Amino acid sequence: MRHILLAAAVLAAPALAKPDADTKAWLARTAELSSDAMEGRDAGSPGHARAITLVEGWFKAAKLQPAGENGTFRQTVPLHEVAVTAADMRVVAPDGSAAPLKFLHDITPRPATDLPASLSAPMRFAGYCSKAEAGPELKGKIAVCYGSRRAGRAQGAERLAAVTAAGAVALLTIDDVGFTVEPPRWPDAYSRAVAHEGTALPAGLPQFRLNGAALERLMAGTGRLAATLLTEATYHRDLEAFDLPGRFEATLTTAQRRFTSQQVIGLLPGTDKTKAGEVMLLGAHIDGYGFGEPVNGDALYNGTLDDAGYVALISQLAARRKGKGFARPVLFAAWTAEEKGLLGARWWLQHPTVPKEQLVGVINLDQLRPLFPLKALTLHGLDQNTLADTAKSVAQSLKIEIRPDREPERNLIRRVDSWPFMEAGIPAVNFVFAYNPRTEEERIYRDWYQRRYHRPQDDITTPMDLDAARDFNRFFSTLVETAANATAKPVMKAKPTQP
Repeated sequence: MRHILLAAAVLAAPALAKPDADTKAWLARTAELSSDAMEGRDAGSPGHARAITLVEGWFKAAKLQPAGENGTFRQTVPLHEVAVTAADMRVVAPDGSAAPLKFLHDITPRPATDLPASLSAPMRFAGYCSKAEAGPELKGKIAVCYGSRRAGRAQGAERLAAVTAAGAVALLTIDDVGFTVEPPRWPDAYSRAVAHEGTALPAGLPQFRLNGAALERLMAGTGRLAATLLTEATYHRDLEAFDLPGRFEATLTTAQRRFTSQQVIGLLPGTDKTKAGEVMLLGAHIDGYGFGEPVNGDALYNGTLDDAGYVALISQLAARRKGKGFARPVLFAAWTAEEKGLLGARWWLQHPTVPKEQLVGVINLDQLRPLFPLKALTLHGLDQNTLADTAKSVAQSLKIEIRPDREPERNLIRRVDSWPFMEAGIPAVNFVFAYNPRTEEERIYRDWYQRRYHRPQDDITTPMDLDAARDFNRFFSTLVETAANATAKPVMKAKPTQP
């Protein structure tokens, strides 16, 4: 089976030089971890459990020591969830005719523990729903707001506070279709919210996310053009408020459950006794989306490059070491529930399996897409800590340019497992393949995000640039060796920054 997966992966790659043995080995691990047998590795699922067993076996074979709970390689993360399991939503016109809104395709309710079983109310469009726009006319109505993701207009928290204060009975947010650096994508895989057991799940004012393509159904009978409104919002123009003639109606079914999910943690002991209390952490998340809403007939979200490929990479580095340590101890972690809110990494910080104060640096692997030649990397953590300085120096030695985040409005720095460690004041880095504007590399990158990111199409058939994968993998292993053997441990230089 592994040979079949590897052959399929190599055939899917662009016509390049034959991959070297190390790249082929990485690709084989990636293919196995993201195969259909793992069922997308949704946190707490049977497929996720099989993936945990697979990676635990890799760690054992690499002669890592158990660094989880109770002398094992595993740490259990208790979770609970609320999900919208069924939804029937529509816009009812004054004449009684109804225009349906398809669940997960046109509209997605925010899962909440107090989401009402039914909802029926008139609607009012209130522009961007800033405090100034959300007037008393919203009382008893559903606030329809344009969800701008750019500076200068009300953002999510402000919108919610403003319409709640105005007396709205629900908030319906239209996707920012003009946010072209990361356009909204549909369908949603599912409508679920997960939190640590003992931590509150979402509650409060009912909220819905609306596909811009469905706006015309809300605006029917107003004499206004949905396309015009979307264009006006894209150009940040002021938007006029107005009542919508139809009523929004919804029948919603929710379910809650409690479950656990595991993560795998192994330790490669250090060789320098003076650095025994200076632990480096290598992390990548093992969980994916699992089964979700079908896209082009495929309902299995394999998660090959998000993030099976990089759990494979840290495990392969461990295998190459064969138990031979660096100067500093190195912790290898395959986090769970990253896709549910960085929950595995956050749980470890709250319940560390080695003394947290010994952790001196974190190298996280996520958001990496070897789709085109590796010439530059965006480095999250740049100018914040000396580990980033080391990464920059290693990259330059390999003729790889290091860049700051040129699209901070996407907030990528906070969307990966390095962020909780940055928040805790621990030096941490994460990388993204970079590209120049208006190039073929940008086209490939945007296309991947539009068609494969968090979709079933992120599978082993993705056309990868295996030379780029080889080059990043070499950069990663060189960085780990350099940082783990360096005379001085990494230290913070500045507080972590965010958009």
